[in-house]
Amino acid sequence: MTALKARLTDNAAWTTASPAVSVLIPFLRDDPSDLLRLLDQEAATVDGAVEIVVLDDGTADAELTARLVRQVKAMALPVRLITLPANEGRAIGRNRLASTARGGSLLFLDSDMRPDHSRFLADWAKLVATEDPAVAFGGFSLLQAPTDARYQVHRSMAARSECVPCAERARQPEKYVYTSNLLVRRDVFDSEAFDPGFTGWGWEDVEWAMRVSRRFRVVHLDNPATHMGLDTVEALARKYEQSAPNFARMVERHPGIVAAYPSYRAAKLLKTIPGLPLLRGLVRRMAGTDALPVATRAFCLRLYRATLYADAV
Repeated sequence: MTALKARLTDNAAWTTASPAVSVLIPFLRDDPSDLLRLLDQEAATVDGAVEIVVLDDGTADAELTARLVRQVKAMALPVRLITLPANEGRAIGRNRLASTARGGSLLFLDSDMRPDHSRFLADWAKLVATEDPAVAFGGFSLLQAPTDARYQVHRSMAARSECVPCAERARQPEKYVYTSNLLVRRDVFDSEAFDPGFTGWGWEDVEWAMRVSRRFRVVHLDNPATHMGLDTVEALARKYEQSAPNFARMVERHPGIVAAYPSYRAAKLLKTIPGLPLLRGLVRRMAGTDALPVATRAFCLRLYRATLYADAV
């Protein structure tokens, strides 16, 4: 694949910075300005240890770009904005961010995350200075996430599967690794980059963690950020539809590990059921029915995902 021509915007602090931690923020059609503002409030407390690299992965919004350029140039933290004319994809984009970063540790942070406290960057920088872990995950929360009724199904699902306490995550460290609020030491990333064969949405972070956990220790800590980007049922269903080929790729590469996943066991069972397309349509409609309890709708959406994966495995 031919590399896309990128537009680079650096602020004044970027040129002379020697960071230990590079915060890597990819986005597509989102606005990362609130996250950048919150991170920049910690500039005085991290004492030059942190830089930020932001990747616009093909949003093609001239107004947003102009606004971000102004914001980046005014920031106290060292910042580089990379603007691409077209989308490269999540895995390739993260690899591009890593190749631009100068820190010895890379902190992947999605643009729809918000730190849950005012020492977020300082705590990450302190961890790197004192322990220099190979891989560390700080955790997700829903503390600041929207509470609109249209997001209640996603909120329910995220609370169950993603917003897991640190002690519980540490018992299965390789399972609870997501590419947001994830710290990776540079030598680890250089030896195990994200697989560019994963396209669209889903599973590239889990597959990466499977490879990494075989060679390096994964640390979990309590330094959470809120996942602000809750989706409606319709949006989640579309993402699950995109993710089926990625799930199949992961199964092909790591059959022994994936065999223990509930999503895989459910998909294999559903594959044997006659009339699977009818069931898929039914649970999809039930997930979108506002009159049903949130727990029921969340179960139906998980079952819908399993029916999609049944065709992939």
